[in-house]
Amino acid sequence: QVQLVESGGGLVQAGDSLRLSCVASGRTFSRYSMGWFRQPPGKEREFVGAINWSGGSTYYADSVTGRFTVSRDDVKNTCYLQMNSLKPEDTAVYYCAADKTTASALRVTDPDYWGQGTQVTVSS
Repeated sequence: QVQLVESGGGLVQAGDSLRLSCVASGRTFSRYSMGWFRQPPGKEREFVGAINWSGGSTYYADSVTGRFTVSRDDVKNTCYLQMNSLKPEDTAVYYCAADKTTASALRVTDPDYWGQGTQVTVSS
């Protein structure tokens, strides 16, 4: 079992930066690929980015490529989502997720473990 807790959301202005954190419980964090997803108001949840268990590979949705970065610190059992040049359309509830599959597969599969989500609101 893996429990995930996100933090770092908030209200920011367009063009600002924000870093989300996801702390995982358990001693096997390094065996999991980590993903970030988001659900905009009135829309379905969508893939944002993912990093594999070794940290050697990352994948991003086209809408965030070049602006968002996923990273991990296995000593701290923490995954991060650095968001730069935020836009109003980035407004959503952001979720982190964990799965033993590859980071590439997280783009199309439903991860086993989810956090509770953190709200990010970007004003224009």
